[in-house]
Amino acid sequence: MRHRPFTLLDEERRLLWQLRTVGPQSRSALAETLQISNSAISKLTKALIGQALIEELPAEALAGRGRPTVPLRISPAGGYAVGLAIYAGLLEIALVDYAGGVVSLTSENIDPVDPHLFARHVDRRIQELAIKHRLLGSRLYGVGFSVPGPSLSRDGNRWHIVRNLPGWKDAPLREIFAEALRLPVWIENDAAAAALAEYYLGGLIRRCTTAVVILLGHGVGAGIVHEGKLMRGESGGAGEIGMFYPGNQPRPTTLDLIATLQAAGCAVESLANFAEVIAGFESVVDQWMDRAANQLLQTINSALAWFDPGAIRLTSPLPATIMHGLADRLNRQAITWGDHIADSDKGRYDIDVSQLGGAGSALGAALLPIHDSIERV
Repeated sequence: MRHRPFTLLDEERRLLWQLRTVGPQSRSALAETLQISNSAISKLTKALIGQALIEELPAEALAGRGRPTVPLRISPAGGYAVGLAIYAGLLEIALVDYAGGVVSLTSENIDPVDPHLFARHVDRRIQELAIKHRLLGSRLYGVGFSVPGPSLSRDGNRWHIVRNLPGWKDAPLREIFAEALRLPVWIENDAAAAALAEYYLGGLIRRCTTAVVILLGHGVGAGIVHEGKLMRGESGGAGEIGMFYPGNQPRPTTLDLIATLQAAGCAVESLANFAEVIAGFESVVDQWMDRAANQLLQTINSALAWFDPGAIRLTSPLPATIMHGLADRLNRQAITWGDHIADSDKGRYDIDVSQLGGAGSALGAALLPIHDSIERV
């Protein structure tokens, strides 16, 4: 499973990025878009096919032309990557192939352990999943970790992890994980990882150049993607919108909704038994959605003013009915679009809801190594 990293040429990265953002294209279309010669395209595509990073699709006959075109696309056989989302008592593990296809998505209960024990457990699980899905010998790009909290260092080694994970805060996580796994390691905030998943798997890559994804999880955070890059900020804390909602006050988060239901007498313990016990407490959920929409409105208006995004998306492990109810309330609110948006080519649009459910952070973490290998140049 341990593979030496390989480096792509800038022209190869540009070609791969074009296929990811636009979809299958012929060699002639790629040559025109990338403004390089047909002979150079032939050389590049031959090399990338040889590395199993792209593949040919069945030829397409064009009207009025005798010779069919052969579209090229990103190949799933190019390798895979692993992503992990870490919560209190829960571990989600995702495997994605090079084309972004989901190979595996699992969730398991895990007792709070220190980072060293956790890393050894992850190493065993990666081995087991690689064997189960017949990936031994395939190119493994690395392992991405999604963590609940902002970065404490510019290099992403130390993180302000939630209290539910004792011994994690300010620990050199990248060093610990890399030493145990003997693989390249990426660590990202859970909201930023979810934004990357929405960009690649949620259709945003072909819809807009700038997107804001708001995650309602243990806390509340945002991930921003701009022109194919995650916006991290000076110390990695971009999107840390939780500071708008102090922890000693009601917040628009999953834990806050559970606490609100419990205070009303509901027997909900966690998301695991959420759907089973909330019957009869619909009015409590409605009131929470009203309040949460009001709280998020200022954040959304701020995002529109600062980033001019082409999409704003909500994501959460909460049931889809609740998230759609929250989005409906926001879309009826006094969103401040501004004339520059209302009169632009893009125009106004609805705040929408992720179709990835609560898996966005794990899937986004798995995409981190692949994204880094072809990030827009």
